[in-house]
Amino acid sequence: MSSKIPTVRQTNWFSILPHIGVMWVIILIWQQIDSVDSFLFGAVTYLILSFSLRNLIPRDHRKGIRNNNQENFLAAIKNFEKSYVFFKKYEWIDKYRFLTLLSSSKMSYREMALANIGFCYSQIGDGIKSKAYYERTLKEFPESGLAKSALKMIESVEKNLCEEV
Repeated sequence: MSSKIPTVRQTNWFSILPHIGVMWVIILIWQQIDSVDSFLFGAVTYLILSFSLRNLIPRDHRKGIRNNNQENFLAAIKNFEKSYVFFKKYEWIDKYRFLTLLSSSKMSYREMALANIGFCYSQIGDGIKSKAYYERTLKEFPESGLAKSALKMIESVEKNLCEEV
């Protein structure tokens, strides 16, 4: 089922290298156990580990995405706020997510949470809070292209509204 809500996914391709390293370590462990199918068992173990880490630890983020896709924006905001608080408390998990979560995303979970909250507020018609969250995203993550483009769009709408009046 595809969503009508836009989704942005940016991959940090360099982080794939540590993933390959983790998978080879797992394969070597299976070889030490003297398994004939160490490559198969290693790959399956890596996939289970990867899937589990990405689904269990950032569960509030996943719930937020699910609520966002179902257009339940108020619930999504609460989930993204919880996600932000968790990853702010445990910044090291987010900073090293290429190892801790086996995630190859370029954006941190905190950046995604703030930008998603801004998006959700825009969808329920609260432009002031939406703009504030995008500005907060840009303050914490100055290179956030998502926040920059959202703020440019908001500013162009504000400018057009001022010109009409």
